[in-house]
Amino acid sequence: MLKEFCAENFTDIPKAIEQGVKRIELCDNLTVGGTTPSAGVIETTVQYAHENNVTVMTIIRPRSGNFVYNDYELKIMETDLIEAKKYGTDGVVIGCLNEDGWLDEEALDVLIDRAVGLEITFHMAFDAMSKENQFKAIDWLVENVVDRILTHGGVAGTPIEDNFEHLKELIAYANGRIIILPGGGVNHANAQLVADALQVNEVHGTKIVSF
Repeated sequence: MLKEFCAENFTDIPKAIEQGVKRIELCDNLTVGGTTPSAGVIETTVQYAHENNVTVMTIIRPRSGNFVYNDYELKIMETDLIEAKKYGTDGVVIGCLNEDGWLDEEALDVLIDRAVGLEITFHMAFDAMSKENQFKAIDWLVENVVDRILTHGGVAGTPIEDNFEHLKELIAYANGRIIILPGGGVNHANAQLVADALQVNEVHGTKIVSF
């Protein structure tokens, strides 16, 4: 089982790697769900992680709040993605929606184009979509070579165990075409239970290891 540690800045990354973390989602401002970290944090984290054979996924998110972005914010995200790539990030974590609750395909096309050569995770903006749109979004993200979808499977703050049924439906629909990565309420105490219940090989959380 691969444990992805959702990190706020560099501070806890050495301890997390000591505890067996093999992938990091690198963020700032986790109290608002994570925003893009600074160039210095990206550079230092990538260097340290790579010395320890650990992968880094950098979130590209310009602010807290919803996932509907204007042209200025999209330009910020594009520049941040280019910078993260320059500093050697292995992948990026992105998510853009439109006012109708569907994927902002135009914005995602730009970011996916800039991310060529990197892994791509579509983040929990996925959970802000209707269930009907989520299944359609899986098809679109597969077609556009996105690697995984990070999802809680339900409303934020609910126990992830309450969302197993929907997560199983998403995993079955994805059918190996894209990785469904459960997160939000997954921790070192229940990670194995979640992985076993959902038959997944990857789990994600801010407390995925204990230190």
